[in-house]
Amino acid sequence: MKIKLAQTRKQKPDFNNLGFGKYFTDHMLVMYYSNGKWGEPEIVPYEELKLDPCTNILHYGQGIFEGVKAYKNDEGKINTFRLNDNLDRMNRSAARLCMPQFDTKVVFDAICELVKIEEDWIPTAKGTSLYIRPTMIANDKALGVHAAKNYIFFVILSPVGNYYAHGLTPTKIMIEEKYARSCIGGTGECKCMGNYAASILAGEIANQKGYDQVLWLDGNYMKYVEEVGSMNIFFVLNGVVVTPMLDGNILDGITRRSTIAVLKDAGYKVEERHIEIKELVDAYNNGTFDECFGTGTAAVISPVGVLHYNGVDMVINDNKMGKIAEYAYNTITGIQTGKIEDKFGWVIKIK
Repeated sequence: MKIKLAQTRKQKPDFNNLGFGKYFTDHMLVMYYSNGKWGEPEIVPYEELKLDPCTNILHYGQGIFEGVKAYKNDEGKINTFRLNDNLDRMNRSAARLCMPQFDTKVVFDAICELVKIEEDWIPTAKGTSLYIRPTMIANDKALGVHAAKNYIFFVILSPVGNYYAHGLTPTKIMIEEKYARSCIGGTGECKCMGNYAASILAGEIANQKGYDQVLWLDGNYMKYVEEVGSMNIFFVLNGVVVTPMLDGNILDGITRRSTIAVLKDAGYKVEERHIEIKELVDAYNNGTFDECFGTGTAAVISPVGVLHYNGVDMVINDNKMGKIAEYAYNTITGIQTGKIEDKFGWVIKIK
C-alpha cells in the first residue's frame, strides 16, 4: 500500500467541544476502479476531490457510504467496532446500485493503517470517538443513465462528540404522514446517498415545528413504522422490546443488531415484526408505551421522549431515558471502549 504523508499538519480542534462531523484529519484513504478492477489503496494527504462537471455522481447519484467508529482507551490501545460488518453491508449496497464490490480484507487492513497514522486525532473523553466514513462514488466523465465503469472509493476520518448537541437528553420526533423515504423494491435497505436526499424536506419541516427528526412510515400504506432519518427505532410496549423487521425497506443497522443481541443476552424479550402506527397510539392511550429509543453508529442509543402523530405529542416515560435504553447504551459503549468484556467478538483491536 502506498503512503504519502502530509508535509504540514492541521491544528487539532478542542476535543472537549467537537460536535459531529465538523473536523477532519490530515490524511485520507483512496482507491480507484477502472478497466474492471480495483487499484491498490493509497493513504494520501486530505484534499479536495477533483471532479469533471459531467461526472456521473453529480447527475445520477450513484453513491454509497458507511459509518464506523474507532476508540482509544487510557492506555493508548485503539479499537474499532464491527468494522467488518460495515464493509460487508457496503458491498451489499454496492451490488444494489450496480457498483463494483471490493475485497473487504484489503480495505479493512487499509483503514486500520489509516487510523493508526491518525491516532493522535482520536479523542478519549466520554462520548467521543473517531468517526470513519468510507464512501464510493461513480466517476465516469459522461452523461447517461447507466452503471458507470469508473469509481472512487475513499475514507475520511473525523473526531466527533455527541451526534445530538443535547447528548442523551430525549429527542422529539415527528411521525411523517405525507412524504415517504422509500418503498418496497426501492433502495431503503441500502446506505445510499439518494435515501438521505429524499429525507431532507420532511426533516426541515419537522425542525421548523420544533422536532429533532422524522420517523418514517412505509411508502405503500403509510401505516407501518419503519425508521428515523439517522437511526433504527425501538419501542418498549408493555415490557416487550419491539423493532420493525427487516423487510428490504429499512437499513440493517449494525447498532440495531448489537442492541438486539445485548438485550436478548440480558433476558429481555425482543420482537422484530411489522408495527402499525395504530398499535403505538393504542399503547400510549392505555398506558403500556414504556419506552422509545433510536439506534445508530452516530448516536449509539438516542432516547425518544416525544412522538408527534396526528396532531398529538405522545410524551413517553415522562420524557426521560428509560432503563432498557440506558442498559443498551451503557453496555454497547462499554464494549466499544473496552470497559466491558466483549463476549460477542465485535471489537477489533487496531493497536
